[in-house]
Amino acid sequence: MKTLTLTKPDDWHIHVRNAAVLKTVLPHTAKQFGRAIIMPNLKPPVTTVADALNYREEILSALPDETQFEPLMTLYLTAQTELSEIKKAAESEFVHAFKMYPAGATTNSDAGVANICGIYPLLAELEKYDIPLLIHGEVTDPLSDIFDREHLFVKSTLTEIVDKFPNLRIVLEHVTTTEAVEFVLSAGPNIAATITPQHLLYNRNALLAGGIRPHYYCLPIIKRESHRQSLIKAATSGNPKFFLGTDSAPHLTHTKENACGCAGCFSAHAAIELYAEAFELANALDKLEGFASFYGADFYHLPRNTDTITLEKTPWSVPLSYGEDEIHITPLKAGEEINWKII
Repeated sequence: MKTLTLTKPDDWHIHVRNAAVLKTVLPHTAKQFGRAIIMPNLKPPVTTVADALNYREEILSALPDETQFEPLMTLYLTAQTELSEIKKAAESEFVHAFKMYPAGATTNSDAGVANICGIYPLLAELEKYDIPLLIHGEVTDPLSDIFDREHLFVKSTLTEIVDKFPNLRIVLEHVTTTEAVEFVLSAGPNIAATITPQHLLYNRNALLAGGIRPHYYCLPIIKRESHRQSLIKAATSGNPKFFLGTDSAPHLTHTKENACGCAGCFSAHAAIELYAEAFELANALDKLEGFASFYGADFYHLPRNTDTITLEKTPWSVPLSYGEDEIHITPLKAGEEINWKII
């Protein structure tokens, strides 16, 4: 296959930051995706509809001219979230979900939830208004092994949430383990998951073998090969519970390459091309369109896109960094070749 035409895909989990970083990374996403679910973990976090509308305007103003791209806004769920704010979100055409971070789980998650039971009234309200809850699914107990934190969260916290709120639409974000895949498969139709390109393409050797490679460091952390194979099987299965979410998370290069580097992989520069590589390696390019273009829109009760993009089997070299002046962001596969390219 030399070319591949897809209904224009959407990214159902992305970080675009703000200010100068936003202006650097957003054009990459807008080039290939029709819409994207925008993560709210800024400083300060996006916790109200008013915050989300202001952030949306900043995103729209950063788009290149004549770009057709729609940011889908989310609110950061905290213990201080008011029930009235959930009603406002339900009434807003621009807010599409709430995001729950366990406190301390990842970048800018300090305002996250420390006591899950304490937000049950909020979850009941989300269920009432049929607003999706997006979950970073990891426990934060410092004694738990970092490679086990997703599995432990699914086994305890997520199981309890699903039992207590059976009609709540939930997306378990950026799944990384066999156990998470099995949980989503066994749950009802209102439970879905996003999968990132790095977790489809790499196991933990990419991060740790032969030296520490900080640009492969993300949370949840990349796991062993058996888990990667489970993710590949899920993504290429044609099961609508699994869909594209890059979790592209840009950090300035110097904040990644230091003694305590930030968590996050910047993949927006070549997101759909990286997914095409993963699906081609699995002999499943025919399954990419559903995963990238259909299932996420269906889960969010949004219309599928009607325009298309075309990829060509043309190797190209990824730049060592993106940005200018004080902005330098090292992308996934910096200095390496990618076999597919948008034309």
